[in-house]
Amino acid sequence: MPTDFLIKLENISFTADGRRILHDINLSINQGELLTMVGPNGAGKSTLLKIILGQIQATGGKISRQKKLKMAFVPQSFTPPSDLPITVRRFLSGLLPQNSEKNPLEELNIAHLLDSPLKKLSGGETQRLLLARAMLIKPHLIALDEPASGIDPSALGNFYRQIRKYQTEHKCAIVLVSHDLHLVMKESDRVLCLNGHLCCQGKPQEIVGHPDYIALLGDNAQAIGIYTHHHNHSHI
Repeated sequence: MPTDFLIKLENISFTADGRRILHDINLSINQGELLTMVGPNGAGKSTLLKIILGQIQATGGKISRQKKLKMAFVPQSFTPPSDLPITVRRFLSGLLPQNSEKNPLEELNIAHLLDSPLKKLSGGETQRLLLARAMLIKPHLIALDEPASGIDPSALGNFYRQIRKYQTEHKCAIVLVSHDLHLVMKESDRVLCLNGHLCCQGKPQEIVGHPDYIALLGDNAQAIGIYTHHHNHSHI
């Protein structure tokens, strides 16, 4: 697997039902970096993730992907059918690591649920399971669309730390959409500000003062800037 881009998007656009959702998207996703995507509701974040994953086709532009690229996806939520007789262990069939390998289920505090019915899990347990499953696939890229729905607020920090830890140890790429910006932006390598197009992108410490970033997030933009990095000078 080459060490430059995993996926490259050139002049990507997407139109549905006569409405332009995305346009002029130029973006490279590189191996071993964590990208956080921010923007208002309706900005096209989920649509862009689907295009990156190949779940939908762009209506314009070009996408280049490295050969044999393995990707995983963690959605906002997952509700198994109430009559589905399947346990967590069966849901992870063929993916569970050997004894000598690190087990993401343990690091996400759900290893004790292996023999529990999938339908009995809480929302937060299900989201942690979906993240663990994505990690067990050992992909080159994990896309996460608001993955912390249902996670207890007291556990959010650990949830995002495990994402960063996995990304760092395995040198995989992460594309993350999340409203928990005070937790995720400080761990990001690059921030993408999306509102139908890429308004701006860059390192967190560069982006927090950008006019487009401030315009997108309003009052939250300045508050988040406090947490993104540490240095011996201040931003106004």
